[in-house]
Amino acid sequence: MAYTEWARRIVQPVASATVTLVAAAATMAWMSSGRTNKELVERLAAAGYAGHPRVVDAMLHVDRGWFCKHLPYEDHPVSIGHGATISAPHMHGHALTHLEPYLQPGAVALDVGSGSGYLVACMAYMVGPTGTVVGVEHVDALTAESRVALDRATQQLPNKLGAMIVVTGDGRKGFPERAPYDCIHVGAAASSRPDALLEQLKPGGALYTPEVIHGGEQVIMLYKRLKGGGFERKELLPVRYVPLTDLDRQLRDAY
Repeated sequence: MAYTEWARRIVQPVASATVTLVAAAATMAWMSSGRTNKELVERLAAAGYAGHPRVVDAMLHVDRGWFCKHLPYEDHPVSIGHGATISAPHMHGHALTHLEPYLQPGAVALDVGSGSGYLVACMAYMVGPTGTVVGVEHVDALTAESRVALDRATQQLPNKLGAMIVVTGDGRKGFPERAPYDCIHVGAAASSRPDALLEQLKPGGALYTPEVIHGGEQVIMLYKRLKGGGFERKELLPVRYVPLTDLDRQLRDAY
């Protein structure tokens, strides 16, 4: 059975990519760890965090173990060094589900704080060989390590992935050289509305980001750039992410 067909069977149909996450599903997500990548993804799908067949298909093909040396199939964040983490698998599934309408074949996407490169590869699988995904990471050592992992993914998935470009830079500024983007994912919590990134969206595009709101709480925000001008935003769920900050502070906090 093809992965896509299998994915459709295990994912409950949803009305849209904006899946409503209730407390029970949130609890299930943290119980989604597996012994293999396939078992992890199956459990994420059952919990509702890989909420679209294309997301399940991408996460099945892109093995998290290629990008995470320790506990790759545990459903919690894992340190990858230099004060950075690879996010919990359920948050990757959640992000890909909400961005699925924008990760269509041929699309151009940006991952800010690309770290291990895992989400870059998942997005590249979804946009296909005619698409492009850019990752921006401000720790040069992580950029180098992620390129090695992405080369492995390319070898394992020939003719399946879009172009993958990973650069070292300040992700808060995005990557204007490849803008505009159909969608942008941010893997750390912005202290305020990320206007520099929003300006790099195409009209009709979307940005998924953790953001600090009143009282220091963090929520996932989904911004959409309206074709007629301006932006709309929607709060999705409370989270706790590392801050989107400069390199010196990240390394100082790490040690």
